[in-house]
Amino acid sequence: MFGGTPNPGVAVSATPGPRPTDRKGDAPISTTDARINERIRAREVRLVGANGEQIGVKPLPEALHIAREHDLDLVEVAPNANPPVCKIMDFGKFKYEQDVRRKESRRKASNVVIKEMKFRPKIDEHDYTTKTKHVERFLNEGSKVKITIMFRGREMAHPELGKRILDRIAEQVKDVGNVEAAPRVDGRNMLMVLAPVKKQEPKTGGAKPRPAAPPETGVPAAEAAAPAAPPPAESVPASPTS
Repeated sequence: MFGGTPNPGVAVSATPGPRPTDRKGDAPISTTDARINERIRAREVRLVGANGEQIGVKPLPEALHIAREHDLDLVEVAPNANPPVCKIMDFGKFKYEQDVRRKESRRKASNVVIKEMKFRPKIDEHDYTTKTKHVERFLNEGSKVKITIMFRGREMAHPELGKRILDRIAEQVKDVGNVEAAPRVDGRNMLMVLAPVKKQEPKTGGAKPRPAAPPETGVPAAEAAAPAAPPPAESVPASPTS
């Protein structure tokens, strides 16, 4: 009864289980696992030219031939499309540019610093001035600033006091900072985020400066340009006759 022979009245499925989806082509396209040239397994592809022009659906051998004629690579950029989308490009150059962009984005993300300055709804004028100067300094240094209004007890019933302070700060530092996140209530606090204003670099290669105009002398231009007349010759008195 407990032997290994299956019950003849029960159907046994011989269908194998699902295959593991560990193929690299099933993942989103990236420069590290993209299929290029002979690694592409599709029979036909939707071909995009090197300049972005749509060439159309082509058999894989013909698409590879077109890429070789341009001395470029055939790169599968959308493997999950039907048929897959392949683009003609210089894969080495594309990979290098992607690495440069990735490093640049990481560098910018790591350099973003967020400072925090806390205010009270009933802050006195001296403390307000001191803290606002700190906010301006942080923005001038290129840092974002999170302004926090802290409410206590019955102050929560008057959120307009905190909103008034945040609006005043935003107006006072508008030359060096913009409101990135509008004021919002977070528990017992009211928050606002300021971002530094991007400074525009001076443009070069502009119009050439005009030559300075000649000083005004009150003499018409035609007369000023005419050569001066020679002075009259001095008269010599005639010698007396005898």
